[in-house]
This record gives sequence, C-alpha cells and structure tokens, in this order.
Amino acid sequence: MACSTMPKGNFKISEKHKRILPDLLGGLVASLEHRENDGGGSSLRFEPGKELETLQLKGSESEHENDDEVKTDGDLDLTNRWRISREVEAPVSVSENIDADEKRSELEFELSQKVINLERLQRIASSGLPDGGGLRARVWKLLLGYLPASRDLWEGELLADRSKYAKLKEELLSSPSEVTRRKDEAFSSCELKVDNDKDGMLKRHEISHEDHPLSSCKASVWHQFFKDSEIAEQIDRDLVRTHPEMKFFSGDSSFSRKNREAMRNILLLFAKLNPAIRYVQGMNEVLAPLYYVFCSDSNKQSSSNAEADSFACFVRLLSDSVDHFCQQLDNSSVGILSTLSRLSELLKTNDEELWRHLQISNKVNPQFYAFRWITLLLTQEFNFNSILRIWDSLLSNPFGIQDMLLRVCCAMLLCVKSRLLSGDFMANLKLLQHYPEINIEYLLQVAQELTPDTSSFHLSP
Repeated sequence: MACSTMPKGNFKISEKHKRILPDLLGGLVASLEHRENDGGGSSLRFEPGKELETLQLKGSESEHENDDEVKTDGDLDLTNRWRISREVEAPVSVSENIDADEKRSELEFELSQKVINLERLQRIASSGLPDGGGLRARVWKLLLGYLPASRDLWEGELLADRSKYAKLKEELLSSPSEVTRRKDEAFSSCELKVDNDKDGMLKRHEISHEDHPLSSCKASVWHQFFKDSEIAEQIDRDLVRTHPEMKFFSGDSSFSRKNREAMRNILLLFAKLNPAIRYVQGMNEVLAPLYYVFCSDSNKQSSSNAEADSFACFVRLLSDSVDHFCQQLDNSSVGILSTLSRLSELLKTNDEELWRHLQISNKVNPQFYAFRWITLLLTQEFNFNSILRIWDSLLSNPFGIQDMLLRVCCAMLLCVKSRLLSGDFMANLKLLQHYPEINIEYLLQVAQELTPDTSSFHLSP
C-alpha cells in the first residue's frame, strides 16, 4: 500500500496495530491521541501499570485481511509496515529536524560565550545533544569539569593536562628496556660532561639487580613489567569484545587497532595509578563512549588528543562510582550493595506493588540484574546511539550522575511493569538481564519525573 500523504482528520490506530508497531510509531500515536483530548497538547503521561511495548519481529495477521487496499500478497509484512510508519512519521521528522537545528544554534551560542553558563548547558544537554560537529565532545568535557567555564582558560588547561598525560605515559607505560636505554643515555651524557677533555676507553655501565629481567626483587622494573603484562592481557581480551558490531572498535584495520591501543593505554595507566582498584572487567565499556565521542570531534586538534582527554574525563567519571569496583567496600555505605539498596527504596517509593512483587513474591533482588546496570553505567543494556543519549542526561543531571542513573534504572522497571507482574522468577530475571528495546526519550522522561518523596508515581500533566 502506498501512502504518499498524511490522512486528513483524526488519525486512529487500532489496539492491535499499536501492538504491532509500537516503536516504529514512537510517540506519534500518544501525541495524536492526546491532542484530541487536550486541545493540541502532545505531552506523554505515565500511569501505574502502563508500559512502553517493544518491537516484536514476528509476523502478525492484518486486522483488515479482506481489505484489498491494505492487504498486498498475503499478510502485511514487516517491510510494508516500516514503509507506512515512516511515511506517516514524515511530518514529525521535519519537526524534529527543526528542533535539532534550534538546539544546535542554542548550544553554539552558549559555547561561544566568554563564560559558559553551566546551568543552562545542563538544561539543554538533558534533552539530548545533537550528533556531529563536536558539540557533544565539548559539552561532555564541560559537564565533567575537564574544561573550565571560562573560555579564556581552555587553551592553557588543555595544554597542561595533555602534557601531564604524556609524561605519565612515558614514566609508567614505557618498557623496562626503554627505561634502561634512557638511563644509559643520561649516564653517558653525564660522563661526557665530566670526561669531556679526557681520552681513554669507554666505561661499561653496570646493570643493577633491579634492572635485571630475571630479578625476583619486587622493586625490579622487570618484575613490575611482568605483573602489569597480566593486566594488559586482560584489557586486550576485553577490548576485542568492545562493541564488536562497530568498526571503530573492532576489526583488523589500522584505524580500529589505533583506537584499541589508545584505550589500552588509558586503562593500563588508570590501573597503575590506582593499585587498590587496578583494572576491573567492564571498565572498557565505560571508557568506550568517552573515547568515541572525543575521537569523533570534527576539530582535528581535539580529536588528535582524544586519548589524553579521554583519560582525564574517564578518571572524573569514575570518581563518582569508583567504590563500586572495589570488592572490599561492597558492604560499606559507598559500596555497590548500598547503591542497589537505594534503587530498591526508590522503586518502593514510586511503585510499592511492583517492588513487592519483585522482591517479596519473586525474590528477584536488584543484585541479580542491576549490578551490571549501575557499575557499567547502562552501557550493556542499549545500542550505542541510545547509550550516548542516556549519557547526555546522566552527565547533565545537577544532582550528579548516580542520582540520574538510579532514576533511569527505576524507570526501566516501571516501563515493563505489566510484564514483570505477570512473570515468575525465571521470566523476570531473563527480561531484566536482557532488557528489551524501548523508546529512549520516553524512558528518560519517566526517569526525570520520578519523585523520591511520593508513595505513588505520576507524571505531571
């Protein structure tokens, strides 16, 4: 069926077709239905028990099987459903493009100011940052405190931080043979200055016990090098598995190898500077969005320094949640178990029925599904573009990343409430460990509207 123009009058979609095409139609259905009742308003409402259905890639019988205008050769297939939905959504896409252009202009204006208004920047970023042009890279650096609010300080601060990173790499990531070579050069240079006017045979520089590759001394540079090699091997294994569907991270191209090498340097350097935590599996996933965004910056000078900038921002990002990676702190007030308990309380405050069903009836505790959500900042639950959008909201939250992270986690439960209430332990565990596709904007709206002080959940009109 060809659908070249938008139908006139009220746009009606049956409940059955809503189930078939929930994500393809997105917020359009809700928007058009609310206009009829609200006099043109397009706000979404979330009610207890309501969930956003996900796209089911299964065949479905058409509700108009005998209607030749709708039916082609048999049931309406997925390709035709997609084409129809895209044509219906066209006016909305134009509106979205206009909104994106306006947001881009607003962002460029804010970033051009001599002193950046961070509150205004947070407000804009919370609704999503436009892709391309390096805007997301600059905004994330500002939100993480890597760039100061005063533009006049940017060049000096960046130069200093990038120089520090280069020195740390030279001191901590150089191989023992490279360290020995530099020592030899320094020693020879010193001797030349002393014996500049003397003739004679060259003196042999003795190798100390600490510099010997077979030394068992813990102070030996080789002992430390072999110890670090074990961490480096684990990092390499994890980096190969980082977003294997993206050529940016995976494959044998020189481009992907360069990106993995840069990320390896960052993670290994972090491990050496934080011996109490070292490297924990999954840190590669937290680093990936930062490095991708900074490396994709359209400004060549910025993209060429993506490694140094990513390291600094990675440290700042983990500073808010680094205790979650330390097993010794699991039972402390700053450990992961305390954070999971906060999530449970947030759910109980906003929907006690769902909380009771999961934790009392089903015994599906947050440790079984939300541990990964929280420690990896949701990087394993959604596709990469959705991760970037979610992080816009996480980083721009005025109350901190963890506050917004727990809100999103709670919203994820609320958005599949009906399925959870009808499921048993195994069904619910499978659902939450493999979270379904969902409208990200809707999810974030639900998260924003959560109010910890109330005993019931309701989006304001």
